[in-house]
Amino acid sequence: MKVAIGSDQNGLNLKNIVKEYITFKGIEVVDFGVNDVEPVDYPDVALLVANKVAAGDFDRAILVCGTGIGMAIVANKVPGVRAAQCYDVYSAERARKSNNAQVMTLGAQITGSELAKKLVDVWLESEFQGGRSLPKVERINEIDKHFHKVC
Repeated sequence: MKVAIGSDQNGLNLKNIVKEYITFKGIEVVDFGVNDVEPVDYPDVALLVANKVAAGDFDRAILVCGTGIGMAIVANKVPGVRAAQCYDVYSAERARKSNNAQVMTLGAQITGSELAKKLVDVWLESEFQGGRSLPKVERINEIDKHFHKVC
């Protein structure tokens, strides 16, 4: 598995903790920044990482900002990407099992480092189950294609 990771300055510390944790687990992770506390517009980081996922360069991605909300909104603008803000174990599990989300977003101002590690474990270990969720994910893909037609 190959995982992309990125953050804004608000998510820098948690991003670094998660990156180190994933690396320790033997999973390949590529960091797309930021790497200092200078302010950056999180939409730029989210767009860069989400485009890498959409292109198939990465299996999954983790984005971190203050709440995780902004990163999820931006990543979901990229055709073919399903991003989910994960804030507890159940949301992390369902993001994968029910929604086949390739991008997890975390909020550094609301998620402690130990909880973040647990969320990452659950999210990385979970796989899409299909079943009753398959038609819903297929419908999401149809909607995505409809609104992202190339003119």
